[in-house]
Amino acid sequence: MRLVPVLAFATLLSGCLFDKEPEVVRLSGETMGTTFNITAIGEDLDENALATAVEATLADVNSKMSNWDPNSEVSTFSAATSTDAMPVSAEFVHVMQAANEVHEKTGGTFDVTLGPLIELWGFGPRTPEDPVPSDADIQSALESVGQNRLLTLDAEAGTLSKSDAGVGINLSAIAKGYGIDAVAETLRDAGIENYLVEIGGDLVTKGENDKGEIWRIGIEKPQAGAQSPQLIVSVGDLGMASSGDYKNFFEQDGVRYSHIIDPTTGRPITHRTTSVTVLAENAMMADAWATAMLALGQEKGLELAEKHKLAVYFISRDVTGGEDAYITVHSTAFKDALSSN
Repeated sequence: MRLVPVLAFATLLSGCLFDKEPEVVRLSGETMGTTFNITAIGEDLDENALATAVEATLADVNSKMSNWDPNSEVSTFSAATSTDAMPVSAEFVHVMQAANEVHEKTGGTFDVTLGPLIELWGFGPRTPEDPVPSDADIQSALESVGQNRLLTLDAEAGTLSKSDAGVGINLSAIAKGYGIDAVAETLRDAGIENYLVEIGGDLVTKGENDKGEIWRIGIEKPQAGAQSPQLIVSVGDLGMASSGDYKNFFEQDGVRYSHIIDPTTGRPITHRTTSVTVLAENAMMADAWATAMLALGQEKGLELAEKHKLAVYFISRDVTGGEDAYITVHSTAFKDALSSN
C-alpha cells in the first residue's frame, strides 16, 4: 500500500448557484486499509440513504478488488492453481483493461503482478535486520512478474487466465481509484451533481462546493511528518491522485530504499522524483498513472506525459539546495487542465 499526498481544501467563496441554501452531507469511515471522506451537496438529501448506498458500494468494490480479503475476486484468482481461463466480473474486466492500457503505454513500468517483488523487498512487515535481497533472489522473483507475459484477459468472454499457477495480481495501485469512481457513480445515481469523493488522499470531484465554486485541492509538500500544501489547484470534474516515496521506505547501511519498485529492474526506484500528481478523466486512471509516473521519474515520466497528453505534476529533490529543497515540473496538459477551471 502507498500513502498518497493529496489534501482537500474547501473554498469559502461566494456565488452559490443553488435555488436555496444547499444541503451538505459529509460521510467518512474506513475502507481499503485507509480512510474515506465524501462531501455531497444538493437539495433534499437523505443522509441515511446515502450512507447505506455508499457502504454497499464500498463493500462490493472490496469483495472484488481487495488483496486484504482472502475471499475477494482478486484473491481467489491469485490463489487459484489452475491456468485455465476463469470467469471474472465486468468490474474486474474494466479494471484490468485500464491496467493493461497503462502497462502497455509505460513499457511495463506499471504492473499488477508486482507482488513477488513487493514481498521480497519487505513492504509489509520488515525489521532492520532483514537483508537486502540478493541479485539471484530478485531475478527469481522477476520470473513471476510480467503482466503482459503472464496474464491473458478476454474482455468479450469475461475471462482472465494466467500462464503460471503461481502468478498473482495486486490491484493496490488502481483499485482505490476505481473505488472512488464507483462511489461517485452511486452519488450521481442518487441525483447528486456536486460532490467530492476522497479515499486515502486520491479523489474525484464534480460540480461545485456549497459556495458555488470549483473545488480546490492542495498537493502536499513531500515532507514526512508535515502536512502543508506545495500547490493549491482548482479541480473541476476530474480525478486526482498522487504518489510519493517519502512516507514508506527503509534505510540500511546508509542506503534509502523506496517502496516504489520498478518491475523492469526488480529494484526500488533511485531517482530524485519524490512525488507525482496526476489529473485524469477519472480517479482510476489518475491512480494508476500516478504510480507509474513515480516509478518512471521526472525525466522519463514527463516525456511520456507529453506523448500521451497526460496532466502530471512532478516534485523532485534538489540535491544542490539542501534537504528540504525541491524542483517542480509539470506537463503541458497539467497547465491546460488548471487554466480551463
